[in-house]
Amino acid sequence: MSARTKARKRAVDLLYGADVRSIPVAELLAAEAERAASQPDREASWQYARQIVEGVDAHADEIDATIRLHAQGWTIERMPVLDRAIARVGAWEILYNPDVPDPVAISEAVESATTLSTEDSAGFLNGLLAAIARDGA
Repeated sequence: MSARTKARKRAVDLLYGADVRSIPVAELLAAEAERAASQPDREASWQYARQIVEGVDAHADEIDATIRLHAQGWTIERMPVLDRAIARVGAWEILYNPDVPDPVAISEAVESATTLSTEDSAGFLNGLLAAIARDGA
């Protein structure tokens, strides 16, 4: 598993945890930063994970509005929390990280959903993120 794939998983874990526990993302980031400092072998994935989570947090309103616009048949509130976290990571990469090609962001999100969630989730996220990439917003 590449460092970026690990970073995306860490970002999903952090966003999921903040959502489920209804706590600020910054609080979980601080705790994860302490953990990363004490485990240098995790440093490679930590830098990008932090960039993703900070980016999702900084652009949360825009990302959620874009997801709402493109999520046919689903409200963002109705999505499973895990799928919502994966969608936010993928949408951030598509909209705010020009270093990641859109197909890579979509593929990584679909793989995360396949591994962590359901087959239905993978198909839904594929369509959602493809629409976001197509429209650019």
